[in-house]
Amino acid sequence: MPPRPDDSRLPRIPRERGEDHAPDVVARRRRLCEGVRGVELPHLAGEPVPSEIAAGNIENMIGYAQVPVGIAGPLVVDTSDGVREVYVPMATNEGAMVASYSRGMRLLSEGGGARARVLSEGLSQHPILVYANASDAVRAGEAAVSAIEEWRVLTAEITRHGALVRVEPQVLGRRLVVRLVFTTGDAIGINMAANATDRIARMLAERTGALARYVHGQDVEKRANARALVEGRGRSVVAEAVVSRAALASVARVAPEDLVQIARTYAVGYAQLGTQNWTVQSANGLAAVLLACGQDVAYVTECATGFLDFDVDSGGDLYASVTLPSLLVGTVGGGSGKGTARECLEILGCAGAGAANRFAEILAATILAGDLSLMAAFCSHEFVSAHERLGRNRPDGG
Repeated sequence: MPPRPDDSRLPRIPRERGEDHAPDVVARRRRLCEGVRGVELPHLAGEPVPSEIAAGNIENMIGYAQVPVGIAGPLVVDTSDGVREVYVPMATNEGAMVASYSRGMRLLSEGGGARARVLSEGLSQHPILVYANASDAVRAGEAAVSAIEEWRVLTAEITRHGALVRVEPQVLGRRLVVRLVFTTGDAIGINMAANATDRIARMLAERTGALARYVHGQDVEKRANARALVEGRGRSVVAEAVVSRAALASVARVAPEDLVQIARTYAVGYAQLGTQNWTVQSANGLAAVLLACGQDVAYVTECATGFLDFDVDSGGDLYASVTLPSLLVGTVGGGSGKGTARECLEILGCAGAGAANRFAEILAATILAGDLSLMAAFCSHEFVSAHERLGRNRPDGG
């Protein structure tokens, strides 16, 4: 069980039955976040973001999209930087979702919170080179392995924050896939890695007589794929928790055995589907937090792959974990330092350099909370009624 943070426990998020979206109630929750983090959140309050700061992020700009942002929590999670207790900002138009994640976070906190750790880091790129025959491809793979020190120097000339760490060739007939793995600091780092990969592939093609080369030849970028599920891409993270039988009964009206049984049943369905995503609603939470925090939301297709695990421990309580092998997130670069994105990362205590691993760990704990809550709702048959109560948005009166 992770220890509590040194400071006092964060208060429950204020709600007002029937008037929860009134301006003064929304402002009260915003002031709560500002007070907890010691920051101001003017853009979340509606202050316009200057169009000039979007330079480099978008072309043919006409304005900013407005998506409502709510806070789930409090979430208690033991990270590699110590125990954190945070509100989690989520941008979404799906009613009942933030409430579901908050309920899951309450279940986690009843047992002392979750524990999350980044297991590995490495952004992979997979250029393909084409040769006259398989023998030439094999020789080119050997040349690639021999050139790693030279390519590390080349990468260092491009960036001060990233580095080439592995070169792994794989022959497919007369084609050669070269898996290049980079560390990227606190950024996603895709532009840096693509630049280095293009130069490396060109250099290898010239030296080995390749007939053709493609920088994204085996294109794992922004698509669910078995390779990333097994090898990991970006940051591979695990989050786990023990949730007491009593908390499950009082908060979610289920027993640990109910959750283990439904997880086993879902596994049969996942196997038949052939999916890389063995979680329940990871895409929901990931998309909402990535959007709120200025991330590249298209990476949700990779980020959402992973595994959910439930078991009954020796004390009769629920052991729950989620493993996410491919979290592609950053706290510097892209849109992460601008406007509402910066403010949402401030709410998490994850803005700027040195925070990317912590951000990934909080994300994993968030996904664990959401999956725990949703699976409990399926077991108690409250899923539809909760959406009817909280997610009603029927302009046609239906």
